[in-house]
Amino acid sequence: MKRILFVCHGNICRSPMAEFVMKDLVEKAGVSDNFYIESAATSTEELGNPVYPPARRVMAEHGISCTGKYARQITRADYGNFDYIICMDNNNIRNAMRYWGSDPDSKITRLLDHTNRPGEVADPWYSGNFDATWRDVTEGCQALLDELL
Repeated sequence: MKRILFVCHGNICRSPMAEFVMKDLVEKAGVSDNFYIESAATSTEELGNPVYPPARRVMAEHGISCTGKYARQITRADYGNFDYIICMDNNNIRNAMRYWGSDPDSKITRLLDHTNRPGEVADPWYSGNFDATWRDVTEGCQALLDELL
């Protein structure tokens, strides 16, 4: 089983979008039993909050529900419990590395680094452009799934 943790700053926009897009993709590919997928935050700012309404809305427009998801922070145990730790941007990587100390197993990557256009996933918290984030997340998740299969 491949265990994937998607990480962003607050776990209310980008990382839950990636979590639920990836869950949808593996289900449609008929390989759900081969994956365990979660998401988490590097910060404590949004702990316990549901997915941000505009992020929920863009996922719902594409038939994806994130009902029951509430923000949680990464834990020390997460590094050992997941095979792939997929961050949305460089700040997420820096903050995760501060938390875990290092990445001896080279588990930490950026989502878009699995595509033909490496870089950071657009942060809709600042831009308000949830469609751009949707495009980044779906492209990144599909590329990651293709790579893992």
